[in-house]
Amino acid sequence: MNLLTSLTQIQEYWGGTREWLVAAAVLVGAIAVALLVHLAIFSVLERLFRRKGTGTQSILTSRAKRSSRIIFPLLALVLAIPLVPLPADVKSMLQHAVGLGVIASVGWAIIILTEMAGNIILARYSTDASDNLTARRIRTQTQVLQRIFTLMVSVVTVSVMLMTFPAVRHVGVSLLASAGLAGLIVGMAARSTLSNLIAGLQVALTQPIRLEDAIVLEGEWGWVEEIDTTYVVVRLWDLRRLIVPLSYFIEKPFQNWTRTRADLLAVAMIYVDYTAPVQEIREELHRILDATPLWDKRTWALQVTDTTERTMQLRALMSARNGPDAFDLRCLVRERLVQFLRDRYPFALPQQREQQFNVGEKITTSSDGQLHATSRIERGTVSKAHTDY
Repeated sequence: MNLLTSLTQIQEYWGGTREWLVAAAVLVGAIAVALLVHLAIFSVLERLFRRKGTGTQSILTSRAKRSSRIIFPLLALVLAIPLVPLPADVKSMLQHAVGLGVIASVGWAIIILTEMAGNIILARYSTDASDNLTARRIRTQTQVLQRIFTLMVSVVTVSVMLMTFPAVRHVGVSLLASAGLAGLIVGMAARSTLSNLIAGLQVALTQPIRLEDAIVLEGEWGWVEEIDTTYVVVRLWDLRRLIVPLSYFIEKPFQNWTRTRADLLAVAMIYVDYTAPVQEIREELHRILDATPLWDKRTWALQVTDTTERTMQLRALMSARNGPDAFDLRCLVRERLVQFLRDRYPFALPQQREQQFNVGEKITTSSDGQLHATSRIERGTVSKAHTDY
């Protein structure tokens, strides 16, 4: 009797164990078949692309191969789980877990393919060329849209995964039905974030700024280094980083020196005495520009733009290929012209003139601008042509 009982227990145990072994064998076999199918499909695709010599499609295939290596086994498990001899509750739990894995893997695969497509576009449009306006426009649109799309895919993936839980779905429905005030509060709290996301779409489509644009904002000059989903990183001239929300570029004015083209006009102001030889200074400016590669040889000029009772204001105007060259050229011209005046025409620099007269002499001015004493007046000093330089 004891022997019969023992045999019965062993048979029941073996029967239960056999079901689990069969289930495990079926699931492992499904995974193995899925991996073999995955290997065969992508081997054929890689061979075809290798024959055609299309490197871009080959790179896409390699990235798709990496993400689909997880998706294929999960899909095989979805098909195999209903066939295994397991209890209904265990099957339900396995199907739910595998379904979550499939949803997450599909979202991850979409994000990887999106990033790969963006990298291919960025590789085709390099900003190393001198005329890189089109490249910067394409790169800006690609990066901003890629980040927004990645965020949207992540949100949709998480939402779909949560919707597979009945309890969470019912709670969400009830909250949506009774949380009008809460939704309003949350909307007001997230207003800045939402406005920056919408501003990101506007920046990507209308492009008031692009990557590596030279801009001036908040009294600072720098280049657009990074355009993120909600903010922009501006690399300032002294290598500091200015973080600005995207909505700033939609709501407030700023200067964009490379909006349509990179070349600029540089201006250097020089203050000189009325005796300064303007034509000689103009010729010296042309010699300075000819000797430097900072000048793009498009235009230049030297004009007297203002006069006061003490000095003349000279404006040196010259063109440059971009903002940094314009700044360097302006500094160079200012330095060389001051040096030229100091060495060749020191009297042309702004100065103060004083002349002593004896007591009682009357001061008159002749046609040549010189002061003459014609009669005696009280002792004093006469000054003219004084200014700060």
